Amino acid sequence: MELIDTHTHLDFPDFDADRQALLSASRALGVRRIVVLGVYQGNWQRVWELAQSDPDLHAAFGLHPVYLNEHRPEDLSELGAWLTRLAGHRQLCAVGEIGLDYFIETLDRERQQGLFDAQLQLANDFNLPALIHVRRSHAAVIASLKRFRLKRAGIIHAFAGSKEEAREYIKLGFKLGLGGAATWPQALRMHRVLAELPLESVVLETDSPDMAPAMFPGQRNSPAHLPAICEALAQIMAITPEQLAAASTANARELFNW
Repeated sequence: MELIDTHTHLDFPDFDADRQALLSASRALGVRRIVVLGVYQGNWQRVWELAQSDPDLHAAFGLHPVYLNEHRPEDLSELGAWLTRLAGHRQLCAVGEIGLDYFIETLDRERQQGLFDAQLQLANDFNLPALIHVRRSHAAVIASLKRFRLKRAGIIHAFAGSKEEAREYIKLGFKLGLGGAATWPQALRMHRVLAELPLESVVLETDSPDMAPAMFPGQRNSPAHLPAICEALAQIMAITPEQLAAASTANARELFNW
């Protein structure tokens, strides 16, 4: 099976001790390409240096809503400068991780929305997909995406919404990122949604080092877990792991123009 991990944070210190060994192990298991996402201005350089160390890594840059209180006003213009400087580079693949997080109640929603809107505009300006974080904010995210109508759409990371929300994202051209959270036995509502998702609208991801699947409870998540995640999700979707891997890989290739 050939797999693509569409969402990781491999630059995080969690991987400092064994990053290269982990990449080799993941490659041996069939993980051919990996997307590494920037989340605040201070980690973009690290993300880019990591991508430059391996031709199978691809970088995205964004201002994540969870780090809202760390973002400075000038970070948006800095993001625009990074995207300008790297425009057309084969390893720049998206704007992300961006989005809205209503789960953390202390994060100012108006500031989040302004930041999200500005970054959706950058995605359109640079003709890049957007990799989107959504927690308890589907209605607001969908409304934003309807306003901006991104030329290349993107991925709804760690999708955990309803069938109706899935339908709205799909109508807007978005792929739904599926990972470890949906493998847990208690995720019954998500299992029902998974069973009805069209294969042409899903991509696989790990969110490494977070969102460990049920098979590796309490462990650091990594791209090496992607084959096991694929197998578990395929079982829930009543298809073969090979079918899910082939569809996810084809969808990711199409989205990122690989």
